[in-house]
Amino acid sequence: MTDEPGAPSVRCTRVLIAEDQAMVRGALATLLGLETDITVVGQVEDGPGAVSAARRLRPDLCLLDIEMPGGSGLDAAVALHAELPETKILIFTVFDRPGHLQRALAAGASGFIGKNRPVDELAVAIRQVMSGETVMDPALAAAALRAGPNPLTRREQEVLATAIDGASIPAIAAQVHLSEKTVRNYLSSAIQKTDTANRFEAAHTARERGWL
Repeated sequence: MTDEPGAPSVRCTRVLIAEDQAMVRGALATLLGLETDITVVGQVEDGPGAVSAARRLRPDLCLLDIEMPGGSGLDAAVALHAELPETKILIFTVFDRPGHLQRALAAGASGFIGKNRPVDELAVAIRQVMSGETVMDPALAAAALRAGPNPLTRREQEVLATAIDGASIPAIAAQVHLSEKTVRNYLSSAIQKTDTANRFEAAHTARERGWL
């Protein structure tokens, strides 16, 4: 953009997009690029790529999807918040799970918006986050309040995430570097907290609620 003579210059917010679907990623970059005060400086397809690109590009804001290969947007948010606290984080997702909102805020995100929202609303959310506001979908925020906090500990989440694909106790223990007895104890606790019958139900229930 070229400013009119004598007009104040517009500082563009430099945005990095992390989205695993190439078509969605490209469309977002194109549409956000039409905004006079937003410029897309990078596009990546996964969480680790977002962290690596952010280290190099130093964007003002990272727009992160949640479900991505190789590491979720929530994992990337944790790393980005620790390494680049000056970079704002806005989560956008198709999933409306209250636990995701809670985890996003805990990870240092300044906003959470659904993918079903129009791009102009996304642009507004970016501006709000950059002005210091916290942005969240009202319906999802209300659902998160009704759902209450995530009852699972970090270790219980880790063990359940490993169990979700049907792994055996020995396989889970080997992956999380715990004894089989300790794994059983964590699983038993998680089953009680999710009010389910077994570890497989507990894992899927926790995932549906956004706790994993």
